[in-house]
Amino acid sequence: MLALAALVAGGAAGLPVRATAQPRWRAQPFGLGVASGSPTSGSVVLWTRLLGALPDDGGAPIPVRWELAHDDAFRHIIRSGDTQALPALAHSVHVEVEGLAPDRWYHYRFTSGDAVSATGRTRTLPAPDAAPARLRLAHASCQRWEHGHYAAWRHMREEAPDFVAFLGDYIYEYPNVTAAVRSFPTLGWVRNLAEYRERYALHRSDPDLQAMHASCPWLVTWDDHEVQNDYAGAHAGDPFPLGMNGVADFAARRAAAYQAFYEHMPVRAAAFAQALAGRQPGGELRLYTHYRFGRLAEVLLLDTRQYRDAQACVQGRKLSGPVDPARCQAWNDPGRTLLGPAQEQWLDRRLEQGGATWTVVGQQTLFGRRDLRPGNGELLSNDGWDGYPAARTRITDALQRHQVANPVFLAGDVHENWVGHLKADYARPDSASLGVELCGTSITSKSRSVEFVAQRLAENPHFLFADAAHRGYGLTDYTPGRLTATLRVLDDATRRDARVSTLAQFAVEAGRRRLERL
Repeated sequence: MLALAALVAGGAAGLPVRATAQPRWRAQPFGLGVASGSPTSGSVVLWTRLLGALPDDGGAPIPVRWELAHDDAFRHIIRSGDTQALPALAHSVHVEVEGLAPDRWYHYRFTSGDAVSATGRTRTLPAPDAAPARLRLAHASCQRWEHGHYAAWRHMREEAPDFVAFLGDYIYEYPNVTAAVRSFPTLGWVRNLAEYRERYALHRSDPDLQAMHASCPWLVTWDDHEVQNDYAGAHAGDPFPLGMNGVADFAARRAAAYQAFYEHMPVRAAAFAQALAGRQPGGELRLYTHYRFGRLAEVLLLDTRQYRDAQACVQGRKLSGPVDPARCQAWNDPGRTLLGPAQEQWLDRRLEQGGATWTVVGQQTLFGRRDLRPGNGELLSNDGWDGYPAARTRITDALQRHQVANPVFLAGDVHENWVGHLKADYARPDSASLGVELCGTSITSKSRSVEFVAQRLAENPHFLFADAAHRGYGLTDYTPGRLTATLRVLDDATRRDARVSTLAQFAVEAGRRRLERL
């Protein structure tokens, strides 16, 4: 494990490797495309994975060359190097390119033997003290393969975002479904490393998803389905139906899922290498982080799965579900957490430091309270922020204590669009509005709540808009004086040629913390 950790760190740095014979490929090895992510003002991570007709010595490290240029013809190459695709990491490649200019676009590619990858486009963040005029951020989540095609990614690419924030459920661990839009008949339940790798490779084979990855850097986090439905920290998730989604050793399953996530995402190697080396307990793969877009915006990307306490007041065999908080003794336990103590403290420090006009918090699920029971009493989900009210209050208290001027919370998970205000006290509709929330719909994953949306919207007045009938993505455009949020939806996610339109659009003036529908 220590040797693998060293190789991970060395490969990510793009360090020179021992000369080896160039592979002779029998087919294109870059069939899963290229990607970039984890940008700073002077660095970015470049990713690919070799797959397909591996050379005869496919069990050995495979030499790969990477190039970064100012132009897509690669006439002006400014950085290049050699690394190795390690079989222990599924022949994935993570190169952390340093010494780049801030706020600049670049082109990159990989070669191995006589094989050349597609060309990707990436960029760096502005300098921390810069004053950018604008930022376009796309956000998306929940792309269950068998529920539809990825036309949303094709249309997002045409919107030309600067960055994509992916908020979780990149894969699902489920087998095929009845009446699947597109099937994977050879792939059943996903429980071990080989199966997680196979499921990621399936998703990465989609040309529209590949093209979006190649278009700009991604800021990525995860939710539950990258491991197991409804898992909570070290606690196994929902084993049903019929126990088929369970395993005897959940810790091993989680470790395999975390490794496969790293192998297929443009994230930095340091946290993963530390976990391998045993310097972090429990196989932690740290994803929560921040991205500073000069003085215009700061994105705080959270992880609400890896460190959370188990769900409270589980009823029946299913871990997640609606709960009457008045009948749940543990509901308001002040010690319960969704982020874990270390991440909560980190978030508090980031909110205190501030320094940007817009504070964008990207996290997995609906933040505002959503009462599912009409009339008197409450019925709340125990799996999201509603199930951890003390933890949510600690965040809203921090927003007020640190006087965060323009908070914007982005979310996914529920396969529905919900747009509303962050409240100082969700039990009091007249309490102060602290910021805005934009919970986005899914890329393909279906909603089962279409008929309940109008009723739930009326029951929760801090939300201004909701829709469960459409699949799609969100766009947020930031300037020093204004945020514009656009909900983009497909006419039919089951069609490859689905068309896109604007479902709704909202604006927030800097300093006002109020949504205005356009």
